[in-house]
Amino acid sequence: MSSFAPKPGCPMCSIVASSAHMIPNTPRAPTFPAGSTQPEVLWRDENFTAYREKANPVSTKGHIIVAFNLHVPSIYTLSSTDLPLLVNIRNLATRLLTNILPSSSPTLPATSSPTASTPNSQLQIGFITPPFSDRKIPVTDHLHAHAYILPADQLGWWRGIAYGPLAWYAIDDLIAEIRESVTNNRIKSGHDNRARAPIDNVPDAGARSGTANGLETTEPGLSANTDAELEGGGRTPSHLAPPENRP
Repeated sequence: MSSFAPKPGCPMCSIVASSAHMIPNTPRAPTFPAGSTQPEVLWRDENFTAYREKANPVSTKGHIIVAFNLHVPSIYTLSSTDLPLLVNIRNLATRLLTNILPSSSPTLPATSSPTASTPNSQLQIGFITPPFSDRKIPVTDHLHAHAYILPADQLGWWRGIAYGPLAWYAIDDLIAEIRESVTNNRIKSGHDNRARAPIDNVPDAGARSGTANGLETTEPGLSANTDAELEGGGRTPSHLAPPENRP
């Protein structure tokens, strides 16, 4: 895992390091002076650090960033083994955004498209894919997900490209496409009824791979957990953990 060690000068690594003293798996409601743009860390566990973007949010209603604690360079580093981590990000971001929704707003699920106009498209969770980036948050080599509440009234035209169809990769679509590549229980990415597919209700479905004779070929994933419960994302079996963490 040394290839994902903290990188000197990386802003995300600095935020992760600054929150290392927090009690894991504990929500935090910090107070900051009026006008402060200091990252407001809302959650820290063994895999992720989530903070509220205050300096340059894309939405006045709420913009949260969920960063991998490891210096993972991009979504292309992820494999099927990391599906529970992606489900974890989705559920964690949904809960954090729901907590900051105005009390008069309904609690709505996250959706796949950042441009959807349906009633259940209030929460948006996904990644900006290389070579695009958010110029206001210029971190291109430390993987992090963006989660925000529509409308995205602080975008501007250039940031609109990063959060638009050309660069945006909704987390639900990423989860579905990885599952499609490793399971015979196929689901159609982007299909309107995809959420009704039974396999989508199994957090780690598709996270194991193997051959027809039963030999498992699953590679170790990025999760720091062994048999610990991920935040709403299922359980990572010990055989999926890095070799040094296996019992």
